[in-house]
Amino acid sequence: MFENNIVNPKIIRILEREKIVPMKKLESILFNINLPDRKAYQGSLLIAEPFLRECYFNHAVISLIEYNPSGTSMGLVLNKQTNYNLSDLISNVSRPDAIPVYCGGPMSCDRMYVVHRLGDIVPGSRLIANGLYVGGDFEMLIDYVNSDMPLEGYVRFCLGYSGWGAGQLDEELRKKVWAVASVSDTENLLAGSEDAYWHRQVKQMGRDYRGWLYHPQNPRMN
Repeated sequence: MFENNIVNPKIIRILEREKIVPMKKLESILFNINLPDRKAYQGSLLIAEPFLRECYFNHAVISLIEYNPSGTSMGLVLNKQTNYNLSDLISNVSRPDAIPVYCGGPMSCDRMYVVHRLGDIVPGSRLIANGLYVGGDFEMLIDYVNSDMPLEGYVRFCLGYSGWGAGQLDEELRKKVWAVASVSDTENLLAGSEDAYWHRQVKQMGRDYRGWLYHPQNPRMN
């Protein structure tokens, strides 16, 4: 799977010279060998492995809002901004500052989904992890936006979603396409974006995944 991917040779020389890891472990660290097997579950995070190049999922972090190993599963990419602001798509947004809209995935891109930490403030919202909710009364969410309440770290609007058929996600997990992580920092889960967001989540997964941080996002630019 990884034969054609490029690792920065400077990193390899540093690892060898500084004896950060023994040489026999170098290949394992850089190429995701012997990573822990973790089961997906509703509320977990899916962290894209560094070689995943699909435009929607390159360095993506997905909140898994539904998981059914014998049926369909559904998640929202949390860290990929679109070129839209919320006022471009929702006519009754009166707040003057730009509110970014994120790309939740390639499916149903004409529908908007909302992940938030507002809990009972939003009637009808569904708890998916400790302190993390999805959906709820959309008009109430827009009222919250227009009331000049804090948004970064509290609410994230997504266009589209990411979906898997029966058994598809489990097969991708067996192939190490995704790492599964728990939500360890709910307060910052809806803050930040893009590549820096992915790196933050990988660092929180610990030493097993440190090799992921050594790979450039686009090997052709290395």
